Amino acid sequence: MCGICGHSGQADPGVLERMLSRLIHRGPDEDGRYREPAVSLGIRRLRVIDPAGGRQPVHNETGSVIAVMNGELYNYRELRTELQQKGHRFASQSDTEILVHLYEEEGERGVHKLRGMFGFALWDRDRRRLLLVRDRLGIKPLYYAALPDADGTARVAFASELPALLQGLPAPRIRAQAIADYFTYLYIPGPETIYEGIHELKPGEWLSVEQGRWQLERYWTPEPTTQMPRWTRRDDATEHLHGVLRDTVRTHLVSDVPLGLFLSGGLDSATLLAFMSQVAGGRIKTFSIGYDEPADASYNELETAGRLARHFGTDHVEERVRPDVSTLLPSVVRGMAEPFADSCAIPTYLISQVARRTVTVALSGIGGDELFGGYPRYVGMRSAALYQRVPATIRRWTGYHLAPWISEGAGGRDPFGRIRRFLADGAEPLATQYVRWMTFIPREWGPRAFNEDWLAASGVRGAERERCDRFERWPSSVPSARAAGFDLQTYLPDDLLRMGDRMSMRHSLELRVPYCDHVLLGFAQSLPEHLKLSRWRLKGFFRDAVRALLPSDVVDGPKYGFRIPLARWLRQDLRPMVHDLLTESSLKERGYMNPAYVRWLLAEHETGRRNFADQIYALLVMELWERERVGSSIGAR
Repeated sequence: MCGICGHSGQADPGVLERMLSRLIHRGPDEDGRYREPAVSLGIRRLRVIDPAGGRQPVHNETGSVIAVMNGELYNYRELRTELQQKGHRFASQSDTEILVHLYEEEGERGVHKLRGMFGFALWDRDRRRLLLVRDRLGIKPLYYAALPDADGTARVAFASELPALLQGLPAPRIRAQAIADYFTYLYIPGPETIYEGIHELKPGEWLSVEQGRWQLERYWTPEPTTQMPRWTRRDDATEHLHGVLRDTVRTHLVSDVPLGLFLSGGLDSATLLAFMSQVAGGRIKTFSIGYDEPADASYNELETAGRLARHFGTDHVEERVRPDVSTLLPSVVRGMAEPFADSCAIPTYLISQVARRTVTVALSGIGGDELFGGYPRYVGMRSAALYQRVPATIRRWTGYHLAPWISEGAGGRDPFGRIRRFLADGAEPLATQYVRWMTFIPREWGPRAFNEDWLAASGVRGAERERCDRFERWPSSVPSARAAGFDLQTYLPDDLLRMGDRMSMRHSLELRVPYCDHVLLGFAQSLPEHLKLSRWRLKGFFRDAVRALLPSDVVDGPKYGFRIPLARWLRQDLRPMVHDLLTESSLKERGYMNPAYVRWLLAEHETGRRNFADQIYALLVMELWERERVGSSIGAR
């Protein structure tokens, strides 16, 4: 795992050095550079494959192709053998060197042979061509921006993280649309960023810059394949799942440094552990965290994780934490580098910190829910499709008159909150319903949650229609399949994978996500939706398929994950911080939100009438991010 950066064209040599200085946490072990008048490439390396010999940048035999990469190629040994048989000579045992020889052989189309997670930059010296490539599902990040030249052509600067890229750019403007999207979804949807003119490569996309000409191309999309069999016998599908999972886990264990697993006690990480125990040599290292406060006992998965560790005989580390949240939160915000309000970033930060004490690489269960039907909203989509058969007048009456009387319980993620939202939106098209289930501006406020003058001046528009179109474009007529397809393109890369990458790399820990392997995804997409949600159960097929491998209480247990007691923290531990930061004056200074809306959120939450933890946390993160941004700008001057 590494951090890469660079630019095409000429620039002050200090630019590359400043960019590299902001990537040390991603690659603390060594750095490397390649410079010529037409391009500069930089790398900060975390040694994982070929620690002694895998220095970057890498070159082909003649030095005409040069590359730097952030990520891992899990099939590099097979590709190396294939390329050697075609006459290519290798100077190291590293996976990155595959890129330059594969490019020699097949050009950019060679990316289709790669199995792994990656963001890489490749310079073709003969063609004067810079190629930037991001992996299929967006596991590894790669940001870029255009730099106009005096002759009217465009250069490009790129980096693995925004703070590094900013070192090579004039001070950018904040995007108003990104602010609105952030408060609506808790993250900023890619490929846009918080800054004007700075973009992230889409998953499965490359950018080619050749003699000032740009070309963006999507080389892969996660659309369902027609090449996989349509399973008619459950036993055949189960057998195939075991084979694909075993192979996927085996490939993800390729490492020349210590490796472990984030163990939450839930089905996804437990299944990874079961297959790791089949293919890994030696005792597996597992890591779990919980909370010391008795009031937070329901957020602990330590007991179940501990039983799993004993069942499989792992070298298990569990840590009960009493984090100083007011001190921890600024570090989390700084690590994400742009506003990001999924509070799971906090436990991901903490468990990464714990794991890095003993390993350099860790596996995580991110992606299992999207592949195999693990979110309650997927069952909700199936139910909504049936509810569409009820006359629209009845659905409208129910949404208007009955839904407001249903208590939200602990909030929108509580069963009562879900029922209320289901009925409130029941008269809308399915796409609209699903998009609204994924938003966080309360219905009773809508656009009024934002500052009216700011909305009028900024030209912000609602993103609901565009997201509904994306839902409807997924090539399936099955609503739950469309929902999962929507998540594969939005929530997974822009929230979960972004969070996993940034929080692990803050501690120089490489995080691998086997469920985001494109081969495993191909199998999952070959499963009919009625099989995935068999008998209306979340992960119905998946649970049955792994039942013989795991303790029954894990297979049939509730959904776990690295959760935090955020609602209580905001009412107690973080309450002074909330009121210190979200003052009338600070809200007016930022100008984004309606102060009356913020006062209402705080009053409803702190009295316990409603749970607005997500919305308040988003406000808190934004204020911390703004202060960090201003502080960094002053420091840079």
